[in-house]
Amino acid sequence: LSTMSRDELIAIGEDPDDPGGYFIINGTERILVLVEEIAQNRIIVEKVDSGNVTEVARIHSEKDGYIQRHLLERKANGIITISFANIEKLPVAILIKALGLESDKEIVNVISSDEEVQEEFYTNLYEVEITSKQEALDEIGKHIKIAQKESRIERATKLIDKYFLPHLGQTPETRIDKALFLCKAIGKLIKLHLGKIEEDDLDHYSNKRIRLSGDLLEILLRSILLGKWGLITRITYNYQKLAKRGRIPPLQAIVESNVLTNQIVSALAIGSWVGGRTGVSQRLERGSFIKTISHMRNVLSPLTSTQEHFGARELHPTHFGKLCTSETPEGATIGLRKYLAIMAEITKGLNENERKNFYSSIQKMVV
Repeated sequence: LSTMSRDELIAIGEDPDDPGGYFIINGTERILVLVEEIAQNRIIVEKVDSGNVTEVARIHSEKDGYIQRHLLERKANGIITISFANIEKLPVAILIKALGLESDKEIVNVISSDEEVQEEFYTNLYEVEITSKQEALDEIGKHIKIAQKESRIERATKLIDKYFLPHLGQTPETRIDKALFLCKAIGKLIKLHLGKIEEDDLDHYSNKRIRLSGDLLEILLRSILLGKWGLITRITYNYQKLAKRGRIPPLQAIVESNVLTNQIVSALAIGSWVGGRTGVSQRLERGSFIKTISHMRNVLSPLTSTQEHFGARELHPTHFGKLCTSETPEGATIGLRKYLAIMAEITKGLNENERKNFYSSIQKMVV
């Protein structure tokens, strides 16, 4: 249809003004709405009132569509811990030393040049009593409950290379960069505690990103193929099971037919998405042409209608020009279901290779 002229579309009974951009699932027109998320690869700090935790820093590290969430927590006694992947509440001083910064003086100087901030962090260094990189890696291995020391160090090394701040790289050469980034996050967290900076405004649109339909389908496809019990895992399992019996099976015998198609169609039909999101796929409104266009520009918040979050429901100054300031439903979902402003456009971010090429071209221009 996209290659047909206006007259050709009319001749076959199609609406020449139909914008497209929807799927037909079981005879029903469905669209993928835009999904609002916290910006990736940024340090977001905020105050909390949760038990003995006083401040937290969040980092959503994204690489090639995969997001690894990191949470730094500062306790009332000054100890800062980090949680990511299958690591829970690991003292940050251990992780910094495991990444290659072993000198206490070097660590506090990287965190901040402010003596008050440095003094605040020294508590963490006194608490762990670890002096070398190998000791730190061994301690991380114990934290994830690996029995043998050699295996502990190997598993800990692989874990921090692959799952800790993957947007900075997943090779041994990037460990120092990761240590510097972590120190920056720690410094920001301590400054928030000392009142030297304000907490980040989560409702400011510079701290938000919008997932388009292509991003959502990429996340879904990645989950179906590479998830814990994804298609690749099942193919590998079926192959190994038959190979143990002395048979080399043909590809047709180990690949479950239509699994990929069925799971994608099911997600589009129901609207349930990766990460527990619901309502991502919706039936297209056809009340009028304007209503159709408006529905396609719907922006869905990750918050549920039962959560209070008054700040997220209010109009923020940074919404002007990006989101419609008046179009939002009344009731429980007010402010959580928004719509793009009539002239708003979304720019697509650069991937890692495009960024490298861009930075390289700038460096050549400067030289």
